[in-house]
Amino acid sequence: MRSRAAAYPLLAVVGWGVMFPVLASALTRVDPLNLTTARYLLAAAVLVGILLLREGAGALRHGGRAVEVVVLGVVGFAGFNLLTNLALEHAAPQQISLFVATTPVITQLVRWVRDGVRPKPLLLALSLVALLGVGLVITRGSLAGLGQFGLGGLMMIGAVLGWGIYTHGASRFGDWSPLRFTTLTALSGTAAMLAASIGADAVGWQHAPAAADLVAVAPQLTYAVVVGAVIAVLAWNTGVQRLGSANAALFMNLVPVTTFAVQIARGYRPDPVELVGAAITIAALVAANLATRARTRTSSLPQPTAVTDPTAVVDPVAVAAR
Repeated sequence: MRSRAAAYPLLAVVGWGVMFPVLASALTRVDPLNLTTARYLLAAAVLVGILLLREGAGALRHGGRAVEVVVLGVVGFAGFNLLTNLALEHAAPQQISLFVATTPVITQLVRWVRDGVRPKPLLLALSLVALLGVGLVITRGSLAGLGQFGLGGLMMIGAVLGWGIYTHGASRFGDWSPLRFTTLTALSGTAAMLAASIGADAVGWQHAPAAADLVAVAPQLTYAVVVGAVIAVLAWNTGVQRLGSANAALFMNLVPVTTFAVQIARGYRPDPVELVGAAITIAALVAANLATRARTRTSSLPQPTAVTDPTAVVDPVAVAAR
């Protein structure tokens, strides 16, 4: 069961890892705020349509949790995506993706502050080991490059903190389907993005894209909407419900490794130390999953009664295929 559950966050992080280079190429034609807003206006429309077909109009109600949904949507969707796209103007995709690997640690710290749950020493240690591996991948074994991230790095610290809060919040909506939680938080986040984009256009911080610009970035926008904003986020929230926020967040260590692989496919030649770093990251993630599975199996031994399946959740792959 947990092996199948792990496929969801794995699908999400691979999709996001590819997305960094994709978005970086689109930013040469469209401003960050307008690109993010266009992406999520389209994604929100797709998500609402799927939700109406799957669960009906009643699923659009907040059920007395409107404030929490709005806060998570603004912090997670708007905060993470706006800051990430802005950061991509100041640093390379490989550098930006390094910060995403801090999500496991950030999520566990958010859970500690919010719920008083101390991070499990083993998971925390493996998160740090995986982050070390990612650091080797991105920096080629030299820490000198870490001091050159500047403004882009500061933006990514805020972005990752927002995603850590969102990931923790998703685990508190176990009575909602991942589709419903994703859609309602996406609507809130999209509204915040739209307001920020309109304001930035009005004061001259950016310029509304011409039709030719949108046509030029249509392939990148299509990927960012269908894979990055719909399939990946649905898969992520499904994984959070099935694995828990701390365990699902471990998979974020693979985002920079995926970005790195994309750059190799585009002609980049890695140093041996970078390959060692990738191996360390993957090994730490596998060890964390095996340790979690073993702990779950052990804790279930004294309880011989049959365990029923958890509340049904939406399979994002099946939904997207319909």
